[in-house]
Amino acid sequence: MNKLETARKIINEVDKEIADLFCRRMEAVRLVAEHKAEHGLPILDTGREAAVVEKNSALVEDTELRSYYISFIKSTMEISKQYQHRLLEGMKVAYSGVEGAFAHIAAKKIFPDGQYVSYGDFAKAYKSVESGECDCCVLPIENSYAGEVGQVTDLIFGGSLYVNGVYDLQICHNLLAVPGASLSDIKKVVSHPQALSQCEGYINLHGFEKIKDKNTALAAKAVAEGGKKDIAAIASTETAKLYGLEILDSGINESDGNTTRFAVLTRSESRISNGKFIMMFTVCNEAGALAKALNIIGDHGFNMQALHSRPSKEESWQYYFYVEAEGNPYSEAGKDMLAQLGELCEKIKIAGSYSGEIKLDGKEYGI
Repeated sequence: MNKLETARKIINEVDKEIADLFCRRMEAVRLVAEHKAEHGLPILDTGREAAVVEKNSALVEDTELRSYYISFIKSTMEISKQYQHRLLEGMKVAYSGVEGAFAHIAAKKIFPDGQYVSYGDFAKAYKSVESGECDCCVLPIENSYAGEVGQVTDLIFGGSLYVNGVYDLQICHNLLAVPGASLSDIKKVVSHPQALSQCEGYINLHGFEKIKDKNTALAAKAVAEGGKKDIAAIASTETAKLYGLEILDSGINESDGNTTRFAVLTRSESRISNGKFIMMFTVCNEAGALAKALNIIGDHGFNMQALHSRPSKEESWQYYFYVEAEGNPYSEAGKDMLAQLGELCEKIKIAGSYSGEIKLDGKEYGI
């Protein structure tokens, strides 16, 4: 047997082993896809990919071959993502609003292979996941300019779903009107209350009358269907394209850093060991109870990054508190923290954990 024949024999044997290992790896990928569907997680995880490349490339001692192996493992991961995309086709993603709403745009960015299901309000989108009608929902929890979205916070506190991801989408509001209208024609503007709030300076400058709607896309749809030149909508560039409206002015929100945080909620809980978590609680009606609760959280090494209070729906003049913190609430320190909080708090809920906030690129939507 000459060198060529020997080499071909080795390659045939190795290729058979690679085929068997490939099938085993893709079976694991299928399990990953199932987990991501259950927990509302996106396919792309750049941090995990970088860690795999770094770890696996170190297994190849030959420095000349290492660069080729890096290309090989990256190609394998790309194939794995393609398989996950196919497996996750048909995943039902609920959002509040209509096509073109910012929640719809966020859902498309997070789950590019999903089926997007529109609901008339936050509660209906949330309950669609609780009932099993949808696999997850994408809902706004806070805007950098207008603050928290209290309706969604209340749903998280009172409902059964878990937050398994938080995503930041930069918001750019535009003034949209029917074709042929000019800025001087506009007398009224319609949009979601938060969008109106975020553009209040611009609205006041022009003396527009404000009209509230359920969301920005519905406002744009109403303007398009109404056909009147004296009324404009405040919404995204994509919405203008969807409903055949013209952009009279762009970037009319007061803050260039206007960002909305969206949460992905599912029925299953992801217990992330190294990341952030959301905790909600009520305290007993006694002097200093809240201060003691916050001290307990800090004393156990959990860095609080947000603290909000919301009126309780169960009892007048009572409040619950919303905390976002870094750390693992399922660790020994976390368990001890929860045990101590239990002595002060009437209700405690770990509403979810996630690896960290992810910024969504909205450039392709003109937002």
